[in-house]
Amino acid sequence: MKEDFDNFKKFIKNKKTAVVGIGISNRPLINFLLGLGAQVSAFDKKSEAELGEVAEKLKKRGVNLVLGKNYLEHLDNFDVIFKTPSMRIDSPALVKAKQNGAYVTSEMEEFIKYCPAKIYGVTGSDGKTTTTTLMYNMLKEQGYKSWIGGNIGTPLFSRIEEISSKDKVVLELSSFQLMGMDISPEVAVITNISPNHLDIHKDMEEYVNAKKSIFKYQGSRDMVILNRDNEYTNSMVKEAKGNVRQFSIEEELTSGGYLKGDALCIDGAKVCKINEVKLRGMHNIANLLTAFSAIKNDVSVDSMKKVATTFEGVEHRCEFIRELDGVKYYNDSIASSPTRTLAGLKAFEKPVILIAGGYDKKIPFDVLAEEGYSKIKTLILMGATKDKIKESFEKLKCEKGIDVPIIVVDSLQDAVNTARKASTSGDIVTFSPACASFDMFPNFEVRGNMFKDIINNL
Repeated sequence: MKEDFDNFKKFIKNKKTAVVGIGISNRPLINFLLGLGAQVSAFDKKSEAELGEVAEKLKKRGVNLVLGKNYLEHLDNFDVIFKTPSMRIDSPALVKAKQNGAYVTSEMEEFIKYCPAKIYGVTGSDGKTTTTTLMYNMLKEQGYKSWIGGNIGTPLFSRIEEISSKDKVVLELSSFQLMGMDISPEVAVITNISPNHLDIHKDMEEYVNAKKSIFKYQGSRDMVILNRDNEYTNSMVKEAKGNVRQFSIEEELTSGGYLKGDALCIDGAKVCKINEVKLRGMHNIANLLTAFSAIKNDVSVDSMKKVATTFEGVEHRCEFIRELDGVKYYNDSIASSPTRTLAGLKAFEKPVILIAGGYDKKIPFDVLAEEGYSKIKTLILMGATKDKIKESFEKLKCEKGIDVPIIVVDSLQDAVNTARKASTSGDIVTFSPACASFDMFPNFEVRGNMFKDIINNL
């Protein structure tokens, strides 16, 4: 049972409220809380000079700014604290604040609690954004007024009063957002689980448990969608509180989404054939089956088919950029883990020139070497993890005699120049880093856009 948003409006009025992080996603939240009568302080490790115009605008609206490297030392004497998703719930500053009586929450927790519409939440190690976008488009095709948010789209909590009970909301949810959350959406989806974000999470167990939060607090009438082909997610079936629907690309199922020969099916009904799907790769077939399984109760097979056979993908996901001198260039900047890069490699019919490397999330690259070598013609490495990835491929050479040509470079521009020199007509060059971007770029979008700019200016 959803709570009435009027209760939140009464609760937050005149409350001393802290918002941790003054990033793009939190600015609408700050303005929204001000409009509801909260006394807002905004915290960020950036200086006022670094925030520039943003800081000036907030000050003019009466926001108290707490800035600088020691900003969290001042997180006390607040009634309510909205934490940023990347901030661990067990951080000393938050633990102390809770002990002092503060209500610690996040924008996403409050949104799920008060949103009047049906919510479909999507998490997983790979495929979240594509699956979320597919579900959103299918719901729109069916005629629902639909909203998309979480890690993508616009921040939705500040627009909650625009959303009706007849609408549908699809949220992409990360392990950071889910960790510590004690509320779950009506429909929960876990695409798959593989090692990821071990730079933030204490270990793999904590990461998996964070993902489980998406269905942990469901009721008996709710539903969770789980990947039958993934060891981690398949083992969660027995933990589900409500209904379970599974999907698989490896075996036919009596219900859920599955392949029957070359046909994508849902609950026994054929939706379309693989060759009718615009998206490349079997990982995207899995994403489609996931989406079918999640929205089956609300969307017709015809609406599913319409989207499945027309949707051409999301930016930065195996995105074709251009063909130059017979060489095709692809941007797969979203690939921030070895398994996601592997999925992208498998989408191509021939070995590719792969540009990889970036921020170290403390996850191993052996799987990329062991399962990806046959798909790589030449490997070009950059970023903080270049030596770590190289070691995994050298280990493969030492143990099995498999030698993948490797070139190490210093920048993305160097990587593109090297790829162009190494390629001949008919080759494929893909930028699929297998790592996060934070060593060289603010996020994967900036990284992907720079790659596209470089390619388009060749």
